[in-house]
Amino acid sequence: MSKDGTSVRRARRGSGAVTLHDVAKLAGVAPITASRALSSPKQVSAEVLKKVTDAVGRTGYVRNVLAGGLASTRSRLVAAVVPTMTGPVFLQTVQSLTEALAERGYQLMLGQSGYVDSREDALLEAIIGRRPDGIVLTGIMHSPEGRKRLLAAGIPVVETWDLTPTPLDMIVGFSHPDVGRAVVDFLYRKGRRRLAVVAGDDERSQRRHQAFREAARAAGLRDVPVIQVPAPTTLKSGRGALAALLGDVPDIDAVFCSSDLVALGVMVEAQSRGIAVPEQLAVVGFGDLEFSADLHPALTTVRIDGATIGRTAAQFIVDRAEGRQTGPRAVDVGFSIVDRAST
Repeated sequence: MSKDGTSVRRARRGSGAVTLHDVAKLAGVAPITASRALSSPKQVSAEVLKKVTDAVGRTGYVRNVLAGGLASTRSRLVAAVVPTMTGPVFLQTVQSLTEALAERGYQLMLGQSGYVDSREDALLEAIIGRRPDGIVLTGIMHSPEGRKRLLAAGIPVVETWDLTPTPLDMIVGFSHPDVGRAVVDFLYRKGRRRLAVVAGDDERSQRRHQAFREAARAAGLRDVPVIQVPAPTTLKSGRGALAALLGDVPDIDAVFCSSDLVALGVMVEAQSRGIAVPEQLAVVGFGDLEFSADLHPALTTVRIDGATIGRTAAQFIVDRAEGRQTGPRAVDVGFSIVDRAST
């Protein structure tokens, strides 16, 4: 093992997990001493405690709170991390993930991370310590500390609802920048030229709407005004965002929203001001939630196949946990724009 602990990042197809023995070796102490330092730090000297905690920090090791059980015993438990349980956009993925795992004898444990990396890191540490058979993340793991801990744990990981050329392990999702570019092309073909954006402040929404602005600029359109609202987004934030947009740029003729709930708020605010949708203002949402087709006018939106994401993630986890080949490590489920009456 190298002094900086990098040799513990073994291939994910092997065991891959950093052990207490690895930590002890890096710290220059016996495994029982390392264990004592982690479980009863007052029983070791300050010097030994520092060596062990430094080794833990360099390797990303997380103590197994189920230690004492057989290492070969599977928990048949899979943990999924979502940013929010109040936003309905991830529900289809969670439901299909739950059902697909249950069919194979696995149970799902669900955790809410919020949209702050530090909260996700703390949640992941708690999850890793319980050694599930797999972890499903919403989005790409960006935190360096979180990535290090997941790599060190050797637990199968599936990142979802996103794509990257450098996945942590396995990934199934779609390109958010491609969504932004496709919506600009869609609105341009509809004859819309004065575009605007209402964007949630989460990272995935920001990438969609940055690509949207760049594509509009490339098409020769004027700079796209953006109103940013807190995630998870709401109907109320959509109403307030349209009011702010119209105060700054009253001649906009299309709005791309970061969620269907925001789009609903935009439509309600437009109606309250006597602005006809789509005659004066086109509205495009994201997520194709259950209510979207039943609005008046029905909402044009970006549809994501959340059920396929959940089923694929479940298959990846179970195959890896049971020692089978997983096939491609990355799956792009794509997206579609559902053209309805709001545009």
